[in-house]
Order: sequence, then structure tokens, then C-alpha cells
Amino acid sequence: MTLPDSALPTQWQQPLQAFLHYLQFERGYSSKTLDSYQRQLQQLALSISDPARHWLNLSEAQLKQHIIAMRRSGAKPRTIALKVAALRSFYRYLQAQGQRSDNPALYLSVPKAARSLPKNLDVDQLNHLLSFDSQDDILACRDKAMLELFYSSGLRLEELVNANISDIDWSQQLLRVTGKGSKQRIVPVGSVALNALRDWLAQRPAFSAKLAEEDTDALFISKQHKRISSRHVRERVQLWAKQQGLNQKLHPHMLRHSFASHMLESSQDLRAVQELLGHANLSTTQVYTHLDFAHLAKVYDSAHPRAKKK
Repeated sequence: MTLPDSALPTQWQQPLQAFLHYLQFERGYSSKTLDSYQRQLQQLALSISDPARHWLNLSEAQLKQHIIAMRRSGAKPRTIALKVAALRSFYRYLQAQGQRSDNPALYLSVPKAARSLPKNLDVDQLNHLLSFDSQDDILACRDKAMLELFYSSGLRLEELVNANISDIDWSQQLLRVTGKGSKQRIVPVGSVALNALRDWLAQRPAFSAKLAEEDTDALFISKQHKRISSRHVRERVQLWAKQQGLNQKLHPHMLRHSFASHMLESSQDLRAVQELLGHANLSTTQVYTHLDFAHLAKVYDSAHPRAKKK
């Protein structure tokens, strides 16, 4: 990780190179992250015209001026946040090295980025997606079971991939799920999804003959005789979206979003949806109330006589 020869004067370049070396060899940061940190810090250094200045004597006020200039130039909140994060990390490193007694980037303010609403499919789109025939094709049978389970129980991608046959309670119509932080929760499984799972498990032996011991209980496996991967699931979800003519890029998390949105629209029970999704904080689930409101606002704008544009 080296800067161009003439990019920065020595007093700027040496501390930055030492910082990048620390991130690479002691913290194990990826080359992509290193490139980002280098770019963010180099841009600031090149913007300082005073030759007497360098990292060790920049003030909080000077860093603020740089951030203000970024905002005035139209930089996006995320870009500014990356800059501030790089500065805070760099000056924290200089503090640890005993080269600075303070962190001038610690209290830099970052503009809030607009929170994008999760995209979801409406009920008609979901019904159309799941309407394909899976009787005579083992892969279609497996994929239908995966899609039905995604939508039935609002699973995350990793939760579906890591699901085991022994996690299913057929009599109670429940599934034990291991979510983020290895936390377990119990989620209901709808009858349509259970039937799709039964159909798949009847076909599963065709793929299970050479399974490794650690994959013998895996709920979903591939024709390569191993537990299905996250990448493979993404590819199959996109394949069926295309096959069913949805005319949009579909990823597994959109099925989770659709589950949450449809449950909230029908039940209006935010706490129950939080439990079903396995969210630690209610604020994470509340984004779906905004999604519901966005739908209501759209209906209002199109239907109310006083809302229509002349």
C-alpha cells in the first residue's frame, strides 16, 4: 500500500504509510478498505495548502472546514461519513502511538443519510412468483420449498442455508432458527410451506447419497451433494424471478421484507412482527410502519380529489 511518489510531502506521507501498514498487517483489513482509507485521508492532506501543516498539528476547526467544504460541493452523507470514520480511526492510531494527545476528529458531525425503505413484493407478485410447477423437476421442487419457507417465516438468507431437518417440528408447524449472534428463535411455518418441504424431502435422497457427515441433517442441499450455499440460493431466487417474468432483480431479503410488510399490514402488531423477524430492537422493525405509510400515502395521492395534481 503506497502513495504515488509526489502525491504528498514527507511529513504527510510517513504517518499515513505507518497507519496503513498497521491496518494491513496488525488488523488484517482488506485491500478494498485500505484503498478507501488511503483515498479519504490523502484527499484531506492534498486540500491543505499551508506547507507548515501536517497530521500532527491539524486542529478540529481545520477538519471541520474540510467537512463543510465537502458538504458545499455536494458530497453525499455516506461519503462524508466515510471521511470522518477514516479520520477518527487515523487519529486514534496516532494517539495510541503517542504522537497526538487528542483526537480532533472525535466530535466531527456527520449528516444523516436518508434511510431507504426496504423493497418488497406485493401479494399478487408473490403468488405469481410461487405459482410455478415443481412436480417433475427436483431442482424446482427444492427451490419452491426454499421460496415458500422464506416467505412463510421471514427468514434471513443465512438462517435458511443453516436450517436442518431436525429443526422442524412437524406436529406444531414450527421451525427452530439460529439467527444473528447465534440466537435461536421459534417461528411458525405455514401449511403451504410445510407441504412444499414434504415434497422436497421426498426428493432429497437423490442429492444426499454422498453428503459429508456435517451436512447429513442439512435441510437444503445441492446437486453437488453438500449443504446449499448462500450464493447458490441467491442465484436460484433470481432465476425464478426471471422465469416468472417479475421484471425486477429479486434477492432473498426481499422475501423477508415482503413477509414483514404483509404481516404488519394485516395484523398491525409491531411487537409480534419484531419477534418473528428476530430483531433485537423495535426500531429496526419500525421501518415497516414507514413502508406501510408510504403505500397509504401513494393510495391517498392517487385517489383523494384534493390530492390530485391539476
